[in-house]
Amino acid sequence: MEKKRLSFWEIWNMSFGFMGIQFGWGLQMANMSSIYENLGAKPEEIPGLWLAAPLTGLLVQPIIGYMSDRTWHPRWGRRRPYFLIGAILSSICLLLMPNSSALWMAAGLLWILDSSINISMEPFRAFVADKLPTEQRTLGFSMQSFFIGVGATVASALPWIFTNVFNLKDTAEHGQIADNVKWSFYLGAFAFLGAVLYTVFSTKEYPPADIDNREKVKEQKKGFGAGVEEIVHAITHMPKLMKRLALVQFLTWPGLFLMWFYYTPTVAAEVYSGQTGSQEYAEGQAFAGLTYSFENVVTFLFALTLPFLASKFGKKWTHFICLSIGGVGLMGINLVHSADQSWMLFVIMACVGIAWSSILSMPYSMLADCLPENKIGIYMGIFNFFIVLPEIIASLFFGKVMESVLHGSRVAAVSLGGVLLLLAALVTLTIHDGLSKKPSIEKV
Repeated sequence: MEKKRLSFWEIWNMSFGFMGIQFGWGLQMANMSSIYENLGAKPEEIPGLWLAAPLTGLLVQPIIGYMSDRTWHPRWGRRRPYFLIGAILSSICLLLMPNSSALWMAAGLLWILDSSINISMEPFRAFVADKLPTEQRTLGFSMQSFFIGVGATVASALPWIFTNVFNLKDTAEHGQIADNVKWSFYLGAFAFLGAVLYTVFSTKEYPPADIDNREKVKEQKKGFGAGVEEIVHAITHMPKLMKRLALVQFLTWPGLFLMWFYYTPTVAAEVYSGQTGSQEYAEGQAFAGLTYSFENVVTFLFALTLPFLASKFGKKWTHFICLSIGGVGLMGINLVHSADQSWMLFVIMACVGIAWSSILSMPYSMLADCLPENKIGIYMGIFNFFIVLPEIIASLFFGKVMESVLHGSRVAAVSLGGVLLLLAALVTLTIHDGLSKKPSIEKV
């Protein structure tokens, strides 16, 4: 089917729901560790409690991709039913989470929340490839990066806003959640659902290219076994470009995880010379949070330039440049030795914001160019493997590397993250245009 070029505002509408999804991710990333600790979790238990996100993504995304590839409703379309179902379930979890009365309840709700967010998020990636012609896909994925940056910036700032603007308490007794965090989750629930509803009702979908054969396919193959067979077939028959991009992702995301694990403690302990619980440590944490917000601002602003850069330099070279900037930026942490030099952290996180903007768009834009039209959902779900597997590995095993190889150096851990981004950039250069050719329909 020939796809028409969409206007800027049509692409805006179809991407707007991604901002709501980012409220779900942003709120949990900024607040779940403190919620766990308030409910009695020990520090060594926190990494295990965080495994919910990668594990649910590993299981849910290919299943939802498979299901959405085979879905069609004349009114609701192909992907939009999943946007809506995931948003409703996620919003319920966001309303319940800050009222958790026990650690097991919060951990259980996080599993359900992550599963629900993945139900909404995975079809959004396929949605761009479904709706847009090849020449507009970079703009579509860049628009998603823009809304991710906006959503992350606002969601991360909500507890501060509720404390400093609305005078809500930012402390609570042991076993309770502070009011500013509670109201952040409440607002996030409505923002999530509202943003997704906007996309659901403002956007229409094309029918699948193989719609005439769809009922016959359903009769021939249905049930759990057929789904597993198709997922396994897709994994073993990944396009060559997807395999190369998978390696890029497998190197990129551990670098990001090392930053998320150790950047804030590095700033608090190494730059501000604070001990855990001290005023200096708290000031360092707060300043690190401020630089994270700056990174998100850079992310959504830089996303606006990506379509121009990709048209001028190509997607491969654009991603190479952005990853290289991010890698050099993270390695720059070695130059910051005191609070007097903390302004340099804004430069470092601006570099990371540039890389992050590209990471959220360029690989998906390149991937969409090589996927068969009737398998976009399932392949986008499988592509997520190469994000969550490094996160699981890092969560389970990097502690020993930190202890025995890096000797507890947080600065070395963040620098290693930069090295991994640079390696990912080099692998990006091995991608060539001949790998991007695709069949229109793929048969199992």
